[in-house]
Amino acid sequence: MNGPESRSLDRILIEGLRFQCIIGINDWERVAKQPIEIDLTLYVDLAKAAESDDVEHTVNYRTVSQNVRDFVEGSSFGLVEKLSDGVARLCLQDERVQRVDVRLMKPGALRLGRSVGLDITRTRDDL
Repeated sequence: MNGPESRSLDRILIEGLRFQCIIGINDWERVAKQPIEIDLTLYVDLAKAAESDDVEHTVNYRTVSQNVRDFVEGSSFGLVEKLSDGVARLCLQDERVQRVDVRLMKPGALRLGRSVGLDITRTRDDL
C-alpha cells in the first residue's frame, strides 16, 4: 500500500521546557512552587506542511509550549503522574496530534538523586 496511510507518523520534538508549579504530596510541596522539566514528542503527519511551507498545516510548537506552560504553572497536583497525563491530554486536543510522549522530571525530588520523573504515552484513543 502506498500513500499517506502507509507512512509512519512524523515527530515534533520539544525538549527542555522548564516551569514552576505546585506538585507533591508533602505539606511543604503544597505551598512552595518547584521546578519541573518536560520533554514532548508529538506524533503528526507533517507531509502537508512540508509541501505547503505553511504553519497552518502543522502543529505550532510555540503554541503547544505556551499552552503547556499555562496549564503546568496554573496546576496544583499531588502526583507527577496526574500532571503528566494532563499535559498529554492537552497536547492531544489538537486533532493533528495522533500520539504524544511526555517525559516529566522533578529535579531535587530525592536527596540521593538528581531528579525523579516518568515517561508516559497517550493516543487519541485514550481521550
